[in-house]
Amino acid sequence: MNRAIIVDNLVKNFEITEKGPGLTGAIKSLISPKKKEVHALRGVSFTIQPGELVGFIGPNGAGKTTTLKTLSGLLYPTSGFVEVLEFDPWERKPEFLKQISLVMGQKNQLWWDLPAMETFELNRAIYEIPTRSYQENLKELVELLDLEKLLETPVRKLSLGQRMRMELTAALLHKPKVLFLDEPTIGLDLIAQQKMRDFIYNYNSKYGATILLTSHNMDDLVDLARRVIVINEGQILFDGALEELVTKYAKEKIIKATLSKEDGIADIEKIGKVKKLAFPQVILSVPRAACAVAASELLQNFPVDDLTIEEIPIEDVIRKAFKGGLKR
Repeated sequence: MNRAIIVDNLVKNFEITEKGPGLTGAIKSLISPKKKEVHALRGVSFTIQPGELVGFIGPNGAGKTTTLKTLSGLLYPTSGFVEVLEFDPWERKPEFLKQISLVMGQKNQLWWDLPAMETFELNRAIYEIPTRSYQENLKELVELLDLEKLLETPVRKLSLGQRMRMELTAALLHKPKVLFLDEPTIGLDLIAQQKMRDFIYNYNSKYGATILLTSHNMDDLVDLARRVIVINEGQILFDGALEELVTKYAKEKIIKATLSKEDGIADIEKIGKVKKLAFPQVILSVPRAACAVAASELLQNFPVDDLTIEEIPIEDVIRKAFKGGLKR
């Protein structure tokens, strides 16, 4: 098996009922409903190799979650070809389900009023995990995610970060070969986010798991994904290295300077596009090719105490993709 995931010309349409405003609109939609077809996926195609960790990014409503649900067999496509681990996902064969896992940051598979251990035991039975393997896997996950003191705590008493770590544990007890992660760091504080990223990276490295990760958190992508797929309005806009995305479409760099005096500060706009000018800090946007020259002019002509050169924020690069700027 040289490709863990194959998606070819995937189309998914939904039929929804349009409802007008207010009570009158609701009544009319019941008496004479008007149907509308929504095109969630419009010919999506990509392949992922075994062991790859790929970022799958786009704005809300772009088609990310629809794609993940189709790949995991929760949704049946309108048309197109999909294969995961050489299985048709929507057949939902036990042999397939035992090798994948879907973790959604906004969904909860844990029983709210019971300790997470109850869900773990249920999953052991569902996935038919041998007792010894289950105990070994659970011990390893509990240690890696620092959960030992929380196993007997009712889920409703856990923090969001603690619940997400429990969700991951429940999803990984059967050691899936393919892992679909939908916003795994959503709502977590900075420390919890970093712990989650570290765990995902280590799991991918240790077990060679194929991971498709959706996220609005650019730190997730920078830390984890070498390759990204950008989707918007159900269509793929970019598929390649994150570094290529930045290099090819980030035509500018950012120069941040701290000045010791305000002398001639207004003339700085001749060097580049001023993004911020509030003494002692100056932030300029300059063409990538002219960055070295611009920095040199700053140092030679202005009282610079400190100077740094940075890439433009990855969010700005992705925003261009959302507007269609990355179409090939």
